[in-house]
Amino acid sequence: MEERIDLKTLLPGELETLLLSMGEPKYRARQIFAWLHRGVADLSEMSDLPKSLRAKLGERCFITAPQILRRQVSARDGTIKYLFGLADGNSIETVLMQYEHGNSVCVSTQAGCKMGCVFCASFDPKKSRDLRPSEILDEILFAQKDSGRQISNIVLMGTGEPLDNYDNVMTFLRLVSHPMGINIGMRHISLSTCGLVPMIRRLEEEKLQLTLSVSLHAPNNALRSRLMPVNRAYPLEALIPACKHYFETTGRRISFEYAMIGGVNDTPECARQLIALLKGFPCHVNLIPLNHVAGSPLEPSTRDDLRRFQNELLKHGLNATVRRSLGGDIAASCGQLRRQHNEEVDL
Repeated sequence: MEERIDLKTLLPGELETLLLSMGEPKYRARQIFAWLHRGVADLSEMSDLPKSLRAKLGERCFITAPQILRRQVSARDGTIKYLFGLADGNSIETVLMQYEHGNSVCVSTQAGCKMGCVFCASFDPKKSRDLRPSEILDEILFAQKDSGRQISNIVLMGTGEPLDNYDNVMTFLRLVSHPMGINIGMRHISLSTCGLVPMIRRLEEEKLQLTLSVSLHAPNNALRSRLMPVNRAYPLEALIPACKHYFETTGRRISFEYAMIGGVNDTPECARQLIALLKGFPCHVNLIPLNHVAGSPLEPSTRDDLRRFQNELLKHGLNATVRRSLGGDIAASCGQLRRQHNEEVDL
């Protein structure tokens, strides 16, 4: 039996090819693409298509449409966290945040994550799979549709490692930036990686104008390997040169993410090592107050230690800012809501 086609994964040119193979005019591709990118959940909603075409599409194709399993709204800052249910019973998290410059959505690229960073709630090797391009796109479409907020910025920093799902993520980027769709430009998109060096090298060849954010979180190999197992495969001696080469090739400044963990990576010595590691490299250091995860012994840095660390970096010429914490009252850090849901389901 022929496998059914995931309609929302197709670009307009691919839709035209499909329609021609069905004996239909290719101009219908524009209509179908537009409907899909408005967040329709069923072919019956495409009211300007002939019923005969909808019937043909229904025989050969399907449309993804997640269910909202949970929706939590922060009383502090209006952040909305969604737990979306997928067709296979899995679930993913999406966070919609309000800023002065517009609305940003943080999307997941995998269901669960196998990278094993000790400060993150997303680690779930048993319940992990890649998301299809349509499923990543759905996070934006259905968050936008439910909230009524126009999304202008995207960060691929939710559950999963985007570069571990490379091909699907690249297709998603082409879909979400297409002028006939949501049309969010690459300069309004940030992609975060824990440091898969071969995939950073591959990404630079795309020459995309997105912002690459690299999860650093430690200034030396011993500490980074303890916090992030990926460092054992791709230590700093491989990661930092890859980042510099990426900048030289694309002209896009890299942002280094650094979760501030009390008494672990926020010491004066860590600040000195980080300065030595990045000095002279045109980059941005994003200091992130750690979100506490239930059951973890790790605690966020104190406000004084965080500011002291930042001031030391600034004093030595590094561009360092502190990320504004959003959604702390609704378990908005990666994996927390999904973990709670899975624990309840497993009871």
